[in-house]
Amino acid sequence: MNWILLAILVVGSLLLHSSRFSLGILYGGLISIVNFHWLYRNLLNVFTKHPSQARKAILVRYYIRLAVTGLVLYWIISGNLADVIGLVIGLSVVVLNIILTTVLALSKKYPIGEVR
Repeated sequence: MNWILLAILVVGSLLLHSSRFSLGILYGGLISIVNFHWLYRNLLNVFTKHPSQARKAILVRYYIRLAVTGLVLYWIISGNLADVIGLVIGLSVVVLNIILTTVLALSKKYPIGEVR
């Protein structure tokens, strides 16, 4: 669903804004999705292969992921490669997807007619 949301945002921004803004959304979305997937893989690996060292391994991998993300963002922003507002919107793709998924799940569990 992250990829679908990113595609909708990029296509919508191409229609309504500049290509630089759309590139910001694309870069931010890619960073966000890759970072989220990297987190998933790290947690899966730590808890299945090294559960006794989970805390230390998670922290080390967190700081590596944070540093890599920071360097990529620095490169994009300092190189003036994309619009910063678009980048922030793109970085929010995973959060927007989590919110959307939660709202959809709750609307199935509690239909609007039953709430009254």
